[in-house]
Amino acid sequence: MSSDICVVIPALNASKTIGAVIGGALKYIPKVMVADDGSTDDTAAVASSAGAEVISIRSNKGKGNALKTLFHHAAACGYTAVISMDADGQHDPEEIPQFLAEYSRNPGCIIVGSRMQEKEKIPRARYNSMHIARFYVSLVANQFIEDTQCGYRLYPLEIVSGLKLVTGKYVTETELLMKAGDMGKQIRFIKIRTIYGEAGSHFRPITDVTLITSYVISYVHIKWLIEGVTSNNPNTYSPGNYLRDMISRYKIVDAFFQTLTAFSALPASIFYLIEYIILPPLVPNNFASVRKLGCGFARITLATQMLPVILVIAIIEKILGRFGFKVNMLDGFILKYYPHLW
Repeated sequence: MSSDICVVIPALNASKTIGAVIGGALKYIPKVMVADDGSTDDTAAVASSAGAEVISIRSNKGKGNALKTLFHHAAACGYTAVISMDADGQHDPEEIPQFLAEYSRNPGCIIVGSRMQEKEKIPRARYNSMHIARFYVSLVANQFIEDTQCGYRLYPLEIVSGLKLVTGKYVTETELLMKAGDMGKQIRFIKIRTIYGEAGSHFRPITDVTLITSYVISYVHIKWLIEGVTSNNPNTYSPGNYLRDMISRYKIVDAFFQTLTAFSALPASIFYLIEYIILPPLVPNNFASVRKLGCGFARITLATQMLPVILVIAIIEKILGRFGFKVNMLDGFILKYYPHLW
């Protein structure tokens, strides 16, 4: 058992599953903290009875806020790292030793669980959105992250405390990976089981995917705006004075900026491609993170231009499906235009 690592669990109405999750975690980690995110059932009582320390959040504020509350409390208690787990039973506590072993080999790295090797167990639409998400999140983080949407992770708190986390709900976990990687931190992954239990998830496929996508696009705009006019600068994030964080201070401005960048993503990618081609004589090794890949910016621009095509294909497949025609054009299209560039 490691005494400087604790398990943190954001929980919302998880009274049926959280007891088993806590019991399993306590076999390997002596301390479990639960943030009860405004539950209306007996989540807090069950968690406490199972042996966890419970932090009560009076009203539901989302997973991101619960995680930030847990990070702060764990750091205040002297822990150096945390393992985050979901309360719904979709993360197997028996895999905690894998995280600890990987962390002992690579101290100071964020360790992320990956479910991507079990494609057949993941709903098709969810898998495809995960595949596209990892393409762009990996670009921002300057390294390949196999599963950017899995919440089963080990975080060194030194890294977390060095970031300014400005988002909420399910966006925070993506924000954390992007900023840590863009600051130069290493992110590693281990393969874990894919579990979809009867309890279900609070993740809303349309709303939450839209929120994550909007933030990723808005972040990419700022990163490439900076990289395009600077030399040898792959790590653009600096907490406290980063332009994207400054915009986030004002909700109305932030909402407008995310909307603007989402609708301007296609022409913006062409603009960055032009910068990539014509500016090197004046700005040597601009877009350093992309040049390191050796694939050229045209491939990334093409992938971005294909995003509306993906939407059209998905709509066509759904319409045909309602008439009894099972067509799968999307999977191969995504594999072709959103490859593993690393």
